Amino acid sequence: MVGTIPPLTTVPLPRRPLDPDDRQRHWYENELGWRTVPGEPLRLVTGLRFDVLDVPVEAGVAALWRLGPDSPVAVRGDRMRLLVAAGSAEELPGLLDWLEWGALAPALDLVALGADGHMEAPSFPGARPVKAPLPGAGPAKGQPLPAGRPGPLQGAAVWLRPPEPGCEVEASLPTMPAVGGVGHAPDLVRLVDTVATQCHRVRLRRSCAQPLAFS
Repeated sequence: MVGTIPPLTTVPLPRRPLDPDDRQRHWYENELGWRTVPGEPLRLVTGLRFDVLDVPVEAGVAALWRLGPDSPVAVRGDRMRLLVAAGSAEELPGLLDWLEWGALAPALDLVALGADGHMEAPSFPGARPVKAPLPGAGPAKGQPLPAGRPGPLQGAAVWLRPPEPGCEVEASLPTMPAVGGVGHAPDLVRLVDTVATQCHRVRLRRSCAQPLAFS
């Protein structure tokens, strides 16, 4: 008697783990609901959920007290990125004029990223080890750090205060008070005034540090 051949059982192949770049994109798009730009390096679209004020790190550190404890802040090298409400980039030129910074605006080294813009995506928390935040800048919740701690990795964008998955980022972003804001959102006008003042001071310090030229 010929025996029956048992049915073949298909064993599924092990699922390939996501590479670090895919994990980061998944975190931004699925955990935070932020749109990313296709391709590499990973970039975040600005002008939808948030705009960005890109300033010298010294100016940004001095202005952190104008932000809420949950306001996301990123650092890349000697630049700090302060996330602000969508539409703030469009408001910036008029704000600087109203605050009487308009004449000096081109020299302030204050850049706004808004609609149709993008910023390099900082590594999501836990993606890879990074050095401690800047002295006095505070960790994710804005608590002060002891002086003398090292700064972030040079050349790599990292979160100084990362966004919280599951939370609406808009509630923590500086916005125009006339718009009504979201909850107790920080005041964009006061932030811009503080950042412009600090950018001007950084520019003066740098100009004073330049060696004198003798003919």
